[in-house]
Amino acid sequence: MPTPLAVLVVDDEPRSLETLRRTLEEDFEVFAASSAEDAEALMEREFIHIVVSDQRMPGTSGVVFLKRVRERWPDTVRLILSGYSEAEDIIAGVNEAGIWQYLLKPWHPDQLLLTLKGAAELWRLQQENQRLSLEMRDSPALLAARVSGRKQAARARHGFDALIRAPDSPLGAVCALAERIAGHDIAVLVAGESGTGKELLARAIHYNSPRATGAFVVENCGALPDTLLEAELFGHKKGAFTGAHEDRIGLFQQADGGTLFLDEIGDTSPLMQVKLLRARQEGEVRPIGSPRPVRVDVRVIAATNRDLEADVASGRFREDLYYRIAGMTLTMPPLRERPRDIPLIVDALLGKSALAGRCFSPAATELLCRHRWPGNVRELHNEVLRALALADGDAMGPELLSPRLRAAPPRAPSADDGAGGTLKERLARLEAELVRDALGRHRGNKTRVADELGLTRVGLRMKLERLGIDGS
Repeated sequence: MPTPLAVLVVDDEPRSLETLRRTLEEDFEVFAASSAEDAEALMEREFIHIVVSDQRMPGTSGVVFLKRVRERWPDTVRLILSGYSEAEDIIAGVNEAGIWQYLLKPWHPDQLLLTLKGAAELWRLQQENQRLSLEMRDSPALLAARVSGRKQAARARHGFDALIRAPDSPLGAVCALAERIAGHDIAVLVAGESGTGKELLARAIHYNSPRATGAFVVENCGALPDTLLEAELFGHKKGAFTGAHEDRIGLFQQADGGTLFLDEIGDTSPLMQVKLLRARQEGEVRPIGSPRPVRVDVRVIAATNRDLEADVASGRFREDLYYRIAGMTLTMPPLRERPRDIPLIVDALLGKSALAGRCFSPAATELLCRHRWPGNVRELHNEVLRALALADGDAMGPELLSPRLRAAPPRAPSADDGAGGTLKERLARLEAELVRDALGRHRGNKTRVADELGLTRVGLRMKLERLGIDGS
């Protein structure tokens, strides 16, 4: 298990510092400072990988502080966490302090943790790139082997297996189609509700394509106003606007030879849609303030939680852009349509926890499977984290779940429950359903299945034979 990276959080509000520490301490070594001056003094003593700073603090602002960090510790990944979203602050942060992300308060713990994990991955990639650059001068063969190894590792980490599902899950058909088209340079639109894993699917497509050694670059189109989104995507020249103190390469250029994932593309304005259309049609972008376009070779995977066909019909979304980004449309099913996947996802989340020995009781698992999950996998992730934080022992019961889960109505009978037939036939179908669910949750581990069902291994084998279930 890799050593946790060191994160320094800087904020003049003690409550905010404590909340940040508690959110991050399970995954990072967390240091805290209440001012820029204290933070710099701490960085002289400790090796810090990532800095998250408030913007508006008494004395030195976050941008000025991170600018000094950039000069003294250039490898440190820098982020600003602020309750203000003035364009000048954001532009100064990007251009002067070289920040990686500008995050807005109030923040969601799960989203912040995900962003910090991305920052950690960026730091590790930077170090790996530096090592590869040194090795390339001495051994091109070693460099080629390292690149090949990184490609295989990335496929293992971000492949289609990362989308956890049961054998009969509706997600399986989506992944099978995505895997078939991954090797073809076709534009893909991933549709589906928020939290269903659209970015995970996009990553899997990228890392199973010929572009896998290129960059996978992500932008949330709904998170920035047009002016900032244009600068992010297309870049700008020094002096193009107030605060543009140096040239900046846009995300299209950063993704050259790789994949650009445009999340929430349905939230873009008509003007931005025109500019995206030109980039897709011409295969080139024009940085703000530049007289000349720049050629780019980028595969675009877009995502939306909107009904883009309805938006096209209403005139809200350009029809020509829609057909440029939707060479193939993949729709992620919501979690409520994947009840058999829920125990598998929960097991995977628990397995990634530092408290991997803990598990949900059968009664708690039933409640998890019964809930409708309007927030999808993201909501399920939060529920698991909540239970882990509250649990005292290894077995986690229903009392650790949110009140809304404990109040969920019983699951409506499905066709498999056997609404018709004799009592004996209906009981047999229900028994088979329970056994299959247990096999799925425990991934075929018959010892664990037998323990859950109160059977011996011999008794379980006889039951599988009587019910006609293949337990292999």
